[in-house]
Amino acid sequence: MSENTTPQPTPILIGVLHDFPPVDGGESFERAVRLGVDDVAKSGRIDRPLEFRRILARGLPVGSEHEVVTAFHELEEEGCLLVLGPAVTDNGLIVQPLADAFELPSINWTGGERTRGEFAFNYQIGSLEEEPPILARRLTERGLRRPAVLFETSPIGRRFAEGFEAACASYGLDLAGSVPVASLIDDATPFVERARAVEPDALVYLGLGATSGLVGRALQAAGWDVPVVSNSGLMFGYLHPEWQELWRGWEYVDGIADDNEQRRGLAARLPEAAAGPVGCGAYDMGRLVGEAIARSHHLTRVGLKEGLERVKQLPATSGYEGTTMGFGVYDHAALKGRYLVLRTWRDGQSIQVDT
Repeated sequence: MSENTTPQPTPILIGVLHDFPPVDGGESFERAVRLGVDDVAKSGRIDRPLEFRRILARGLPVGSEHEVVTAFHELEEEGCLLVLGPAVTDNGLIVQPLADAFELPSINWTGGERTRGEFAFNYQIGSLEEEPPILARRLTERGLRRPAVLFETSPIGRRFAEGFEAACASYGLDLAGSVPVASLIDDATPFVERARAVEPDALVYLGLGATSGLVGRALQAAGWDVPVVSNSGLMFGYLHPEWQELWRGWEYVDGIADDNEQRRGLAARLPEAAAGPVGCGAYDMGRLVGEAIARSHHLTRVGLKEGLERVKQLPATSGYEGTTMGFGVYDHAALKGRYLVLRTWRDGQSIQVDT
C-alpha cells in the first residue's frame, strides 16, 4: 500500500424495518430518507458514507410478533448503528423494549407515545393521545354534541377510544355509545347498525384504518348520511385511492399542511415524497439521522442516541408552518407544535379543512 493511500472508512449502517410492507418494497421511503441525510451531509459534518439494510416483516395486526422480533434481531446482529421503524403502534410496543435492551437507537414512526424509551425515539405520524381532543373540539365547533364511536379492538383503537372518552368529558360531549370492531373483518354492517341504533348526531371512527373502508361502504349501503370524523387512519387514502369516495365528507387528522414551506421545498425536489405524510416523515427522519451523526461525539450506538438528543428546533416538513422537531434527554418525541392537521377526502384529493 502506498504511503499516500487513504484507507476507506467503514460505512455507517442504518436499518430500516418495514412492519407494514409497502407496495414498492420501501424504495420511495429510502429515497426520501437518503435525501434528508444528504442535505445534512452537504454541510461537511458527516465524514463517511451511509448504507441501508432494509427488512420487510409482516407485523401486527396481519402478521406476528415473531416476525417483528426476528427482523429487529437481524438488524442488530448485522451491526446497524440505528434503526428506522416500525410504523404501526402494535409493533412499536414490541420493538421499544428490544431497542432499550440492545442499546440500539431506533426512530419509529408510530402514533403511540408508549413506543418511546431510553433508546426508542418517535417521529409522530399521527398521535393516539393528541388526536382525540382535536376530534372532540372539532365536533363542538360543528355543533355536534352526541357522537357514537366505532373503535378497533387493537392497541391503537383502544388507546384512541380511551383518549376520546376523556376528551368528551373535557368538551362537554355526551358519548351516545361505543362499539368495538375487530381489526380483521369482511363486513362492517353489524357494527354500523349498532352505532345507528343509539341515534347519535355524529359518528367517530378510531383505529389503524384497515377497516375504515368497510365502515364507509356500510354507511353508504345503509343510506345513513351522518357526519363522520376520524383519526389519522384515513391516511390510508394515499395508498388506496379507491377508498377515498367511501369517506366523502369525513374529516380526519393528517400530518401534512398546505402552508408548510419546508414541504413546498421538498415538493420541488422530490414531489412523490411531499405528496403524503409518510414521504414527508421519511425525509425528516433522514435529516434527524444525519444530524444525529453530525452531532455525535462518538460513532457508536450510544453516541448516536446522544446525538439525537442534541437535535433542536429543526423546521419540520410535517404539520403546519412553524412545526419544529428535535429531541432531548427524556424527550423522545420528534415533532413540536401544530403537527396534526384536519383534512378531508374530496374528488381524489386530500383537502385541508379551515378551522
